[in-house]
Amino acid sequence: LFRSYTLSFLLPAIARGLGIPKVDQLTDITHLPGEFYQPPSHWFVNRPYHWRHHFDNQNAYFCGTLTFVDKLMGTALSLKGKTIAVTGASGTLGRALLLQLHQAEAKVIALTSGDQTVSIHLNGEEYPVKTITWKVGEEDQLTQLLKKVDILILNHGINVHGERTPQAITNSYEINAFSSWRLLELFLSTVETNTDIARKEIWVNTSEAEVSPALSPLYELSKRTLGDLITLRRLDAPCVIRKLILGPFKSNLNPIGVMSPDWVAKQIVKQACSDMRTIIVTINPITFIAFPVKEFFVSLYFKLFTHKSIPTFLRKEVSSSETFSKFN
Repeated sequence: LFRSYTLSFLLPAIARGLGIPKVDQLTDITHLPGEFYQPPSHWFVNRPYHWRHHFDNQNAYFCGTLTFVDKLMGTALSLKGKTIAVTGASGTLGRALLLQLHQAEAKVIALTSGDQTVSIHLNGEEYPVKTITWKVGEEDQLTQLLKKVDILILNHGINVHGERTPQAITNSYEINAFSSWRLLELFLSTVETNTDIARKEIWVNTSEAEVSPALSPLYELSKRTLGDLITLRRLDAPCVIRKLILGPFKSNLNPIGVMSPDWVAKQIVKQACSDMRTIIVTINPITFIAFPVKEFFVSLYFKLFTHKSIPTFLRKEVSSSETFSKFN
């Protein structure tokens, strides 16, 4: 069995060395030159996935056909050296994420609506983080910054609890849903090259409220809106989009939360490095069943009753008809 396994790699290598026509297209797909037309695959190693082993981090992305071992080892995503921007960075989870990402050797940027510099605490010392101030409705001002960002984490939000005034409705949808949507589209517009397709990602905190009550109707409604928009956008996104489905953790928005924000942030980073596209961190066992089922059927519904959208960078490469066939 071992010899057969070895020969399955040796014989194609010999064939490529002999220059047999087109054998490389059959036996060495991950090293073929040319433009990328899809982001790194989830379960099977494609060209963008393997590209990262050579040009991102040679101590990660080891798998050659299936990504299963990388997922087990936590080497399916390397954060080392990546520039990661976090919205809602002055909040409880935002600070916890900045700390975990810093410990993973990422270059972190805090995006906040506050005026003070965001800091993280490590080993009893305080370290200031590069802080950028922005406002909801002025997302376009972050365009130049987002071009230099590898991973954008959309984590900002508001919880009006029991309010149901017109202003509460406006604020909930504008901050929790539409602001994140605008930032997501702005970030996706920066995906232009092979490097961008392979390296850039968006992580979106849509909350467990997508499938469970949060005892705050407007929070639930706005987060579910965002969740469905992300599900729709993931069908054609030019880069990886991860959903963060988080249960009740203690924070300013939820003072009665039961989970530690530091533990939640640690689990988010751990699951991301195992290339989980939907990251669930909760104490509610029902969510682990209900959310994947909900996501599958909603995604299927969107796929059946909407038309494929061609990413902007592909429209620039070739004509629409040719691109559509390649992207399919």
